[in-house]
Amino acid sequence: MGFTEEIQRRKTFGIVSHPDAGKTTLTEKLLLFGGAIQVAGAVKSNKIKKSATSDFMEIERQRGISVATSVMGFNYRDKQINILDTPGHKDFQEDTYRTLTAVDSAIVVIDVAKGVETQTEKLVEVCRMRKTPMIVFINKLDREGKDGFDLLDEVEQKLGLSACPLSWPIGMGQRFKGVYSIYEKKLVLFNPHGKQQEEDVVEFNDYNDPELENHVGEGPAAELREELTMIDEVYPKFDKEAYLNGDLNPVFFGSAINNFGVRELLDCFTEIAPNPLPRETEERVIDPYEKKFTGFVFKIHANMDPKHRDRIAFLRICSGEFKRNTNYLHVRNGKKMKFPNPTTFMASKKEIVEAAYPGDIVGLYDSGNFKIGDSLTEGEKIQFKGIPSFSPEQFRIVHNADPMKSKQLAKGLSQLMDEGVAQMFTKEFGGTRIIGTVGALQFEVIQYRLEHEYGAKCSYEPLHLHKACWLTWEDEAQYKDFQTRRKRDIAKDKDGNIVFLAESSWQLKTMQENYPKIQFHFTSELT
Repeated sequence: MGFTEEIQRRKTFGIVSHPDAGKTTLTEKLLLFGGAIQVAGAVKSNKIKKSATSDFMEIERQRGISVATSVMGFNYRDKQINILDTPGHKDFQEDTYRTLTAVDSAIVVIDVAKGVETQTEKLVEVCRMRKTPMIVFINKLDREGKDGFDLLDEVEQKLGLSACPLSWPIGMGQRFKGVYSIYEKKLVLFNPHGKQQEEDVVEFNDYNDPELENHVGEGPAAELREELTMIDEVYPKFDKEAYLNGDLNPVFFGSAINNFGVRELLDCFTEIAPNPLPRETEERVIDPYEKKFTGFVFKIHANMDPKHRDRIAFLRICSGEFKRNTNYLHVRNGKKMKFPNPTTFMASKKEIVEAAYPGDIVGLYDSGNFKIGDSLTEGEKIQFKGIPSFSPEQFRIVHNADPMKSKQLAKGLSQLMDEGVAQMFTKEFGGTRIIGTVGALQFEVIQYRLEHEYGAKCSYEPLHLHKACWLTWEDEAQYKDFQTRRKRDIAKDKDGNIVFLAESSWQLKTMQENYPKIQFHFTSELT
């Protein structure tokens, strides 16, 4: 297969939602229909991750939430489908935002009973800003929930999307009979707790056909006809170009836990979702069909396999062909590197890959060379845009709870900070170590992982800070004066950059006014 054909086979997307809307369940059922796993429950129990399991996944099982992005791939209808299942919990939104830079489209999962929730609004806003094509999947139709038209109103008003229903439910909860696929003109009958069978699907070129009553009953048939007529009159017809431009959003209904409505979603997605898209860099736009390889690191994960203490950098390939054992330029370090064991994540196992193409996500074993946002190329010096970095909002002083394990604690903190879910600041005066995160739950995850992956224990001391601000300055004398007066509030981040830890918004404002030649940056990207 040629280079162009390889690119056109690939569909890389993220699944986003509020916690508990059924994101991980939907991922699992897509893998099930794609033939990548044979057992329902494999994602939840981490059986499919086998060697890629890290012990901290236990905290995911205890809380029933995802705290790390999972990358999984499978083949379906001769397409290479790459899924990135993201954390929904707000405390891990940084990981999700970064993951969204590596996808070409998204599926937004909404709980039929709860409707559009706050975290979904934030994530969709990020996708909308990037004009990412989005499909909406309204989940849990086997339970009682909101009226279908009310949900479409929420999708349009709260999310600012232009809804285009491509399937429609017949009842819900106890009365749920199935869905009518507007896209394929088929009636799909609901069969709880069983993989959808071919005989459950009935073709209906005309939903006015009296045969409809025989399948769903008189009342539901009349209701369905009335609702489909209303959809015809009120909502726009599906237009693939408008979807690809981010201006139209197909909506599907189903029940992921029952494997229901998932095949229709997957079949339509395979047909309409975009192939790998161009990516912006500071210097120029990278076209996926360019022959020369480029890619960027959007995620780093320590201890993917606790037995081997491995650290993996997740690389999104943007153009050209990535080849094993080939020298590539690490742009930030200016060093050439080659990778003997690059891996792809094919659901049931990690596999060493000889070659990968635009749209693919490759895992690179890393001894500490990579940071999030790093570019890898055949020699061109480029910096990819739009990979967010956040100023922490919560702070704790970290103490060593086991003095015999100081080295393990230092190593664990260093590696976990590289993942980008938290940042560490060391005070210039006294050497106090402070961890800053976007959400409180991250402190718990760090503590858990330090103990279970590094054999180190830490305790926290609360610390009230308003903001961490990275400093640059033009006037050395002014900085020296600032340093003398505020030495107790100055720290260094992991990379040795100077950071001002402001106790209040008033203090920060005063410092900005008193030291006009010092720049106060709210992210660690100082450019």
